[in-house]
Amino acid sequence: MFKKFTHEKIETNAGWLIVLTMFAISVGGLVEIAPLFLLDDTIEKVDGVRPYSPLEQRGRDIYIREGCYTCHSQMIRPFRDEQLRYGHYSLAAESKYDHPFQWGSKRTGPDLARVGGKYSNEWHTQHLIQPKSVVPESVMPNYPWLMSPLDASDVADRMRALRTTGVPYSLTQAEFEKNVKQFGEDHARMFHIPNAQTNLVSQAQAGNYDGDNTSVSEMDALVAYLQVLGTMVDFSKIKPEDLVKFR
Repeated sequence: MFKKFTHEKIETNAGWLIVLTMFAISVGGLVEIAPLFLLDDTIEKVDGVRPYSPLEQRGRDIYIREGCYTCHSQMIRPFRDEQLRYGHYSLAAESKYDHPFQWGSKRTGPDLARVGGKYSNEWHTQHLIQPKSVVPESVMPNYPWLMSPLDASDVADRMRALRTTGVPYSLTQAEFEKNVKQFGEDHARMFHIPNAQTNLVSQAQAGNYDGDNTSVSEMDALVAYLQVLGTMVDFSKIKPEDLVKFR
């Protein structure tokens, strides 16, 4: 009788109901999240994982802008059928510089976690302009406007914003030297914010992702991003016992 009375009293008192509901949610959240901060290997340490270059990062922004994540996931689950089709299951470390990450669960199209290097730049460009021309059964819409010039005027600002979230893009010489030790000089130069626009153009011209070297297009950026997905970690150099640890 007492329990019934107490329960009814709480339900009919909006103030108490809100306070106790928030308390219950807070306790549940702390129980789930707090232990992760006490683990040393919440995000496993894997050689090769690096931040995106300015061009790749702009490509990722376009990928999100166009809603590609609504039909494609970037998360290979640790099941045999998944790995036979797409490759090694996704590691948390591979998304450590993604804000937000693109794991997802909806798959109208295939998972893209390991799409990098699977197809040529020409294939990606044609597939994005007119998907049915290379995959007749595709339900993906056309994206011909991606051949328009890329606006890279704010790429440095975008990198500065990501820097506040922990992505190690450098502003100072000391930060640059630290990146040289961690990622190598070539990559460290790509992560140096003062040279962002120059680095973006140089990568686009060197890669010639859209087949037109006269300008830098949104297609250059998006294809550069797709071609890097899943290529940072060399799983052939990881021992089997390490892979078990990463599950």
